[in-house]
Amino acid sequence: MREKIIEKANDLFLNFGFKSITMDDLASEMGISKKTIYTHFQNKTKLVEATTDHTFCAIRTGIDTILEEKREPIEELFTIKAFVINHLKNEKASPQYQLQKYYPKIYATLKKKQFEVMQDCVIENLNRGIANGVFLKHINIEFISRIYFMGMNSIKDQDMFPNKQFEVAELQQNYLEYHIRGIATNKGLQILDNLLKTFR
Repeated sequence: MREKIIEKANDLFLNFGFKSITMDDLASEMGISKKTIYTHFQNKTKLVEATTDHTFCAIRTGIDTILEEKREPIEELFTIKAFVINHLKNEKASPQYQLQKYYPKIYATLKKKQFEVMQDCVIENLNRGIANGVFLKHINIEFISRIYFMGMNSIKDQDMFPNKQFEVAELQQNYLEYHIRGIATNKGLQILDNLLKTFR
């Protein structure tokens, strides 16, 4: 039952936001009593914590699977982006922004874990891209990996990029293209242009 509660809560939070969904809403959607939910989760904060951890683990597993395929570095970035967007249901309710606003401690913990995982992935991707001749040799890998992570988080800021004006998938696509064009060789740019035709 605990896993079922987490899965349903995750679906509701992604679609309607952490703030909007109450324990009553969750109980109603599942056709169970609120008491049953409280048997597994002391309060909503504990449920949010469990849900974000569940989502993080699921996304990390999916990304690890993609990394094991050892795709061409630029294609790998596009494949990961597509997987994450699909898994997060296009982030209709801006979950990360709401998490930061209403559950700052959980957000801080999640961001730290995301950075640790993403840093390793991006550094490996950059090194392989340089070795394959698709990324410029002179780039500062440590700087690029960190600025890439910061940018990926910043485009989720609803004050800067409101949902009504910027569609999430398009934002992600534009940012990824921006990132690659700044570090790609001519060979890399050709690969990027071909991928843009596929992933648009």
